[in-house]
Amino acid sequence: MKKQEKKYSADRRTRYTRKVIRDTLLAAMQQKPFSKITVTEICKQSDINRGTFYLHYYDLDDVLDDIIGEILQDTTHVMDQVLCPAKTRCTYPFCQKVRENREFQILFFDDIASARLLEKLCEVSKENFITGLMRNSLLSFEEAEAILYFQMNACLAINKQMLKNGCQDWGKIQKSIDQFIKSGLESFLIRDGRQLK
Repeated sequence: MKKQEKKYSADRRTRYTRKVIRDTLLAAMQQKPFSKITVTEICKQSDINRGTFYLHYYDLDDVLDDIIGEILQDTTHVMDQVLCPAKTRCTYPFCQKVRENREFQILFFDDIASARLLEKLCEVSKENFITGLMRNSLLSFEEAEAILYFQMNACLAINKQMLKNGCQDWGKIQKSIDQFIKSGLESFLIRDGRQLK
């Protein structure tokens, strides 16, 4: 086997092992809270030994962060759509991804996972959102930051509620929420008469 082929094979095995560990954690979270799950359980259910687990992850928090990173990976580049003050109708790629991938939905219902998800979601959008809002209004940093956290908490809460209720008409609800967010953000722009850039 050539060096390049061997490296690809090892990379493929690494990706596979990490995916098995992530999937096993998500499945375990269907049965009990994240805080009650142990590395030993994950290893047993994944059919791997602890050495293999620790070769790929530091601890279960590291696995959870990896799962959240995977969710946000495809959505961070469109985060401006999530926070879209300049558009009449926004899309929520993050919310859509969670709705389409049922295995991720458990993250909304676990206290630790949902708090971590909110933290990461705010972290990836904080700089652009706050900078954009401050540039286009007279809001202070603290006010813009509070609006970001309010909006993100509300978005996560409504997603949790819609998932819990098995909502079939998310598009209509999303449109109403989009209009509410847009109107709220635009109300700050009126104060100094500038148009949103």
